[in-house]
Amino acid sequence: MKIHVSLDDNHFLPDKYAKFAPAENRLDDTPTTNFPIKVTDIPTGTRSLAVVFVDYDSVPVAGFVWIHWLAANLPVADIPENIAHSDISYVPGTNSKYAQYHQDNPALTQGYVGPMPPDKTHDYTLKVFALDDQLDLTPGYFLNDFRRAINGHVLADASLDLPARSR
Repeated sequence: MKIHVSLDDNHFLPDKYAKFAPAENRLDDTPTTNFPIKVTDIPTGTRSLAVVFVDYDSVPVAGFVWIHWLAANLPVADIPENIAHSDISYVPGTNSKYAQYHQDNPALTQGYVGPMPPDKTHDYTLKVFALDDQLDLTPGYFLNDFRRAINGHVLADASLDLPARSR
């Protein structure tokens, strides 16, 4: 399986999906429009896709790996831009805004929140999983719930590091 995300001319995640997103792509000053993902070579027997998008470079700054996006039970197809405002059915997981706000505001804590590197360019890791079933998850699940749910269901996965600029 292969995944592709279009980068800007400087090989960064386009500003539209990250720290310098325009107002129409933000909620509470947070970028909330996900980038589109092209998925190819999906294995036969795949019944759903899932996405995990994290920032390992956040550990020295935040003290933990920042979860930007969890999405499960996606259709076996390319993943469109701004999926939260599409007619595509999927199950959103909890991102690290939950830890930042210490409350559950699903508009910000369950779905895509774009990269906002505070100190330097960060490499964000996108991982897409091809699964042999729909996962038994409800909206707001956590990464550990996802990791348990995919056990024995992964047909293939692919990952891609996507840099986002800090200034």
